Amino acid sequence: MAATRRPTTLAAAVATAAVLGATFALPALAADGSTGAAPAAAPKLELVDGTLEWGIKESFRTYIAGPISQGEITVTGGAEQAADNGVFTFTDGKGSYDTSTHASDTAFKGGVRFEGHHGLLDVQLSDVKVASGRETGTITADFTSKKMDGTVVTKNDAPIADLDMTKAKRGGGAGGAMVFSDIPAKLTADGSEAFAGFYEKGAELDPATLSVKQAAKPPTTPPATPPATPPVTPPVTPPVTPPATPPVTGKPTGEPSTAPTPTASEPAAPVSGPVVDGTLNWGVKEKFRSYVVGPIAHGKVETSGGATTVTAGYRFSKATGHLDADKNTLNAAFQGKVRFLGHETKGEYVLDLSLGNLKVDIEGTSGTLVADVSSKDQKTGKVSKFTGLSLADLEVPAGALAAQGGIVNLEKIPATLTTDGAKAFGGFYDKGEQLDALNVAVSIDKDAQLPGGSTGSGSTGGSGSTGGSTTGGATTGGGGTVGGGSTGSTGSTAGGSGALAATGSDVPTGALIAASGVVVAAGAGVVIAARRRRDVTA
Repeated sequence: MAATRRPTTLAAAVATAAVLGATFALPALAADGSTGAAPAAAPKLELVDGTLEWGIKESFRTYIAGPISQGEITVTGGAEQAADNGVFTFTDGKGSYDTSTHASDTAFKGGVRFEGHHGLLDVQLSDVKVASGRETGTITADFTSKKMDGTVVTKNDAPIADLDMTKAKRGGGAGGAMVFSDIPAKLTADGSEAFAGFYEKGAELDPATLSVKQAAKPPTTPPATPPATPPVTPPVTPPVTPPATPPVTGKPTGEPSTAPTPTASEPAAPVSGPVVDGTLNWGVKEKFRSYVVGPIAHGKVETSGGATTVTAGYRFSKATGHLDADKNTLNAAFQGKVRFLGHETKGEYVLDLSLGNLKVDIEGTSGTLVADVSSKDQKTGKVSKFTGLSLADLEVPAGALAAQGGIVNLEKIPATLTTDGAKAFGGFYDKGEQLDALNVAVSIDKDAQLPGGSTGSGSTGGSGSTGGSTTGGATTGGGGTVGGGSTGSTGSTAGGSGALAATGSDVPTGALIAASGVVVAAGAGVVIAARRRRDVTA
């Protein structure tokens, strides 16, 4: 049975005297979550014998124990791990529950250490605690995270996961324990730092299960009664004259956004027509690129078929398509392919991901980036290919499709991963993950000059090279093929045995990121219901 959203947090449940055998009554919860009259100073209950069952993130555990990381997981100080690389149990929880605020705090024994890549990856968590209230909760821990340059980041009592207590399932356990299972958990900013920035804030973590008991003897000291004080007549406050100029108000902005700010050409007269040329500049994801050519993957990036390497990623060229000013739509397809290769073993690459035939579909202020994708399974070596896969959602400024001088120029267009795109990357990037921004320039006039100096006559708009290989940041000659040498199928499921932990974060900040980068490219083959699948090569 699904949990209701009435205040049924750990606090309220633990306070149920009938279940816990308490000798005193607690304020009852009304249907709307309010409480009746409570004592002036309600007592705190002592909690004992608590456990926290939490796997942190299954895909990360799988990666650590996999053939690329060749690492190990160690539990210490009373923590336990279930068989077959299962979840962790932190034990001997002790804490308190405030009957007036319904807040609880429980500290557990035990720690866990993740080591991989012969010591380059090293993450340790200990002194795990859970604080919960009516609707929310937090998991805190001491952590030590080793960076790839050998430096170590250490924090104590850092909040690493946010909990949604309203969705927890309630139940009873042995000895009158109150159990809260399947508590949704998401990574915090400090949690992201604990994992060297490899997972981003807001990433879904494994659900947690919390179990606690009330101590046999609750506190019996009655609260002190404050002395009565005579009523005091409040002073008369003169009315406040409102300011002549009303204050400017606005909604709080919260954390600063890291998403790029979209810009566009100044509005011009509506123009329609076929696209005769154009370029798409896109880096896919900067931190992933850094990982591929970094000291862990020791890989390279190849471009071919009209794609070239540019400063902030890759340029896809020779656009074709159509601009419709009346419908406010743009459809543009670009030539070129980019291939990421890493973790070479016996002359073959375990990491092998390629993207090609990129297409931008825009209608009004929203759009989609579509591509043909080839991904190699890290264990079987089979390559799955998907045609017309919806990779990213685009946010386009109003009026951006108005052509100026025969050119539509879209700069810094934010791109976020779609559901199918997440599956294409092995299921380890979550939907909504921020990708690199796009710069798109298309021409509907063969004599118009595209940004970068080329005209609308079909030139690439790049350096003139048609292919290359980038290793460690240097560009050398030689083209690359798309996909792998082996054939594949679309029958594997996302997150299968061939999947690795996610990349996508600050590669220079830690070995964990480096380790996870493989996942994006070498994740297991997946079944994808592509929006525009036209054919499947098996």
